[in-house]
Amino acid sequence: MADYEERPLLDDDAGPLIRPYMASGGRTTPSASLDLLTLVWGTGRVALSHVEPEHAEVLLLCKDPISVAEISAHMRLPAMVIKVLVSDLLERGAVAALSPDPSADTTNTTVLEALLNGLQRRL
Repeated sequence: MADYEERPLLDDDAGPLIRPYMASGGRTTPSASLDLLTLVWGTGRVALSHVEPEHAEVLLLCKDPISVAEISAHMRLPAMVIKVLVSDLLERGAVAALSPDPSADTTNTTVLEALLNGLQRRL
């Protein structure tokens, strides 16, 4: 195995040596309407060996339901790139997704205050 195959394409100072949009083939618009809070999970219908490495990484993260935002954070890629990758997987039936209800109030101050109080207790 060549030396470059053993090392990730990262530089300690510069970060990734491949631009984020290379992961999505240069595409910047997802084919599905996805929100950062959309939950995604694997269906088991497509094997990891039948998808590109970036798609396989998404599938590995989707063993349990996970949000688009969390996938983005784990993979250290922009959310729009993740939305394109997830859209590709949705089209192939490799993942399923559930978007939040647009009419739901996501700014419930009671929940936010409880979260803040819990975080302050942990500090």
